[in-house]
Amino acid sequence: MSEVGRTKRKEKCENCTKQCNKKQTEDGVGPDPEQEEVNEQSEAPAPLLLSACLSCEGCVSEQESLKISQQSLEEVEQVLALNKRCDASKHRVLVASVCPQSLPFFAVKFGVDVPEAGQKLCGFLKSIGVQFVFDTTLAAGFSILETQKEFIQRYRRRHHDPHALPLFTSSCPGWIRYAERVLGSLVTPHICTARSPQQIMGCLVKDFFCQQQKLSPEKVFHVVLAPCFDKKLEAVREEFYSSLMETRDVDCVLTSKEIYRLMEQRKVSVEELDSVPLDQVLGEAADAALTRHDGRGSEGFLEHVFKHAAKELFGLDVQEVTYKTLRNRDFQEVTLERDGETLLQFAAVYGFRNIQTLVHRMRKGRVPYQLVEVLSCPGGCLSGRGQSEEAGRVDRALVQQMEEVYSSLPVRLPELNPALKVLYQDWLQGQDSLQTSKLLHTEYRSQTHTQPPHMQW
Repeated sequence: MSEVGRTKRKEKCENCTKQCNKKQTEDGVGPDPEQEEVNEQSEAPAPLLLSACLSCEGCVSEQESLKISQQSLEEVEQVLALNKRCDASKHRVLVASVCPQSLPFFAVKFGVDVPEAGQKLCGFLKSIGVQFVFDTTLAAGFSILETQKEFIQRYRRRHHDPHALPLFTSSCPGWIRYAERVLGSLVTPHICTARSPQQIMGCLVKDFFCQQQKLSPEKVFHVVLAPCFDKKLEAVREEFYSSLMETRDVDCVLTSKEIYRLMEQRKVSVEELDSVPLDQVLGEAADAALTRHDGRGSEGFLEHVFKHAAKELFGLDVQEVTYKTLRNRDFQEVTLERDGETLLQFAAVYGFRNIQTLVHRMRKGRVPYQLVEVLSCPGGCLSGRGQSEEAGRVDRALVQQMEEVYSSLPVRLPELNPALKVLYQDWLQGQDSLQTSKLLHTEYRSQTHTQPPHMQW
C-alpha cells in the first residue's frame, strides 16, 4: 500500500475510534456500554453503524476491496452487453434473486403494494436482459428450518457441551464479520452453522436450478438484490466459491438503491413498467403468492425457533410471541414459562451499541439466553443502509413506511411450504443427508490473528 493509502487509512481508523468511543484498555476490553451515559445532545456525533465500521480499510483487505468494487451496476451491464454482441456460446444466463426486505423499498417508491412492486421490479429486470427473477423466501425457509434443527440439537447437549448455548443467528454478515475478526473464540463456537438465505439461494441457483436447466454453473451470472451493503462482503467469502467450476454461488450483490438508481438512469417510469410474475424455483406458477416470515422486518429466526422449540421440547403451542423491551426497542427478549418456571429465554439484539452490551454480558457470564437473533442494523434488515439512508442518515419516515407495507404480507410457516419438502427430497436427498449438511451449512472461525492493531476493541 502506498504512503498516501496508509495515511488515509490511519486517519479514517482514528476517526472511527473517536466516533465509536471504543478506546482500547490494557486487557483488550473497551468501556462497558452498560455503564456509559448516552449523550442526547444535538452536537453529539451520530452513532456509527457496525456495518460502516467493519467496511473501513482497516478491516477489509485490498483483495476483498477489489472483489467488492467489482460488485457493481457496471459489472452487470458488462454481462448484458456481452450477451448482446457475442455469439451464443459465450452468453451467460442472468438470474436475479430478490430479498423480501428489498421489496418494501420498491413498494414505497412505486406507490403500490408489495406484490405489485415485485411484479414491476421483475418486469424491469427482464426488460434489460435478466432471464429469471426469483425471491429468496424459499431459501430463507431452508435457513430457518436448519436453524431450528440445530437449536434443538444444541439444547439437548447443553449440559456436556460448554459451547452449545447460547446460539447466535448467522444471517447477518456484518455481525459475522465482527464476531470472526474481533470477538474470536469467545463467540464463534456459538454461531449457528446454517447458511444465510442469500447463500442458500446461491446454492439453489448454481446447483439445483442449473441441473434443472441443464446449465453449467459458470454459465449463470447470479445477482442478488439486498437491502444491505454487507451482503457484498458475504458473497466473496472463500467458502462460497467453487474452484472446480470457477464460479461463486452469488456473483454480484446490488442494493435496492443501486437498482433504483439504474431505473432513474434509464428514465423508466413505474407506469410504463409491465407487471411480470416472479419466477418459481420449481417452475410452479400456481404457488407464486408472496409471503413473509414472522419477525420485525427481518427473517424472523427468533420467532420461528421459539415456537418450534416450545412445541418440540415442551409440547407447548405458542401462537403469539410477546416481546419485552429492555434497553431500547432494539434489545428485546421473549420468555416461555410454565407454572412459574422459565423454560426458554430468547433475545433480539440489533445495532452496534446493543451488540457491545451483549458481548460485555457474555464476558461476565451474564447471558441468560439460549438463542440470540443478532443483526448489525438498528431496526433490522428493512433498515439496511443500502435502502434506508439519505445523505448519510437513516430516513426514518421511509423505514416506517417500509415496515407498514412489509407487515401487510401474509405469514407462512416454512414447515408448511410444500416446495421445501420437495426440494429436501429431490435435491438434498433428505433433511439429515450429507448433501443437506454440505449445501445448507458452513463454518465460522476466529480470525482475530489477522486483526490490525488499531482495530483491537
